[in-house]
Amino acid sequence: MDAPEALALLMSPSGRIDPYPTYERLRAHGPVVQAGPVFYLVTGYDEADTILRDPRFGVLDDTLRDQLFPGWRNSPAISSVARSMLRTNPPDHSRMRRLAAGAFTPRRVAALREAVVVQADELVDAMVERGRAGAPVDFMAEFAYPLPVGVICALLGVPAADRPLFRRWAADLTEMLEPEFTPAQLVAADRGAAELSAYFADLVAARRRAPADDLTTALVQAHDADGDRLSGDELLANLVVLLVAGFETTTNLLGNGLVVLLERPRAADTLRARPDLAPDYVEELLRYDSPVQLTSRTSIAPATVGGVDLPAGAWAMLLLGAANRDPRRWPEPAAFDPWRPPAQPLSFGAGPHYCLGAGLARLEAQVALPLLLRRLPGLALAGRPRHRARLTLRGYETLPVTIDTQARAPQDGTPARTGAGTP
Repeated sequence: MDAPEALALLMSPSGRIDPYPTYERLRAHGPVVQAGPVFYLVTGYDEADTILRDPRFGVLDDTLRDQLFPGWRNSPAISSVARSMLRTNPPDHSRMRRLAAGAFTPRRVAALREAVVVQADELVDAMVERGRAGAPVDFMAEFAYPLPVGVICALLGVPAADRPLFRRWAADLTEMLEPEFTPAQLVAADRGAAELSAYFADLVAARRRAPADDLTTALVQAHDADGDRLSGDELLANLVVLLVAGFETTTNLLGNGLVVLLERPRAADTLRARPDLAPDYVEELLRYDSPVQLTSRTSIAPATVGGVDLPAGAWAMLLLGAANRDPRRWPEPAAFDPWRPPAQPLSFGAGPHYCLGAGLARLEAQVALPLLLRRLPGLALAGRPRHRARLTLRGYETLPVTIDTQARAPQDGTPARTGAGTP
């Protein structure tokens, strides 16, 4: 199978549901493979990491966007994301990122741990109530979504009563982060972007009237003090992106991670008995089934990566899910093994666009997964989870589980090592 054929398979519904076999077909052609006149696919870890950090590469700019999406300025979804730090290059990207970075310092993230524990405990209590008498509970709706959305909304100052609004709006908006989307999906994305922008316009007005100790107030004050630091369009665009990015990745990490653990009882037993191992488990879950599978960069100047010459103006699709299973970096990469030596996965990117909320996402997963296993030792899959037909943001649409509150956790105080290949 040549690279264009593999790419077509990857974009198909079955390829999106399980991209990993297609990644290996692409890897057979080398870590960087040309799939079109100026289009390249990157499966290698070192090569993807290089491109993410190299100043000769950037995100899609307005000039190229004009060529690919004429009239994009009339699309609320495309224009909103384009005006955010997610899709801008330095110096605009650096300027906007600095304004929000203070809310995500390691010290401030660590200070949120107790609040995350409290929220997770409350959500488990609600799951137990809903799951009485063996009734299936959708883990995505009852835990994986409300936990991270509650945390990011608290940071932004969004009232708790409004949080259920965002799941559908965000789901619609993020359709346009996929490599391909239909006109109907763009219409839905535009609708989601318009709803989110209108919501934050109202919140901005409220914070002008009554400032609060939250990130929205900080960004409003930065805009009002100096419009050159943050324009009005950038203010709304970044509030939307901070909200959506603040829960989408973590929601998928929690769902993907829970399935991995429930399918590997020994690994789950070890984490239940040794919650101090959570950081290693979360890093391996990020590597093994990344909640973000790809990103892209364009070359500003000619560059040679992985022995392949990329001309100026080339478009490189970085398959992060494939890079995280590069056998040159990880032995037996298709096995889940939380005992691997530390090796930074690319799930949160690298370089200037490294995910601002990566530390917060890690914290939430490190708290939530051992807590779930400890409090719900009888937690089990109830039927087949259903993946979203997405490639960029990989996760489950529904993940039904049952809760046996009478089950007892293993009493063995010396948990077994869960090595590569452990069932």
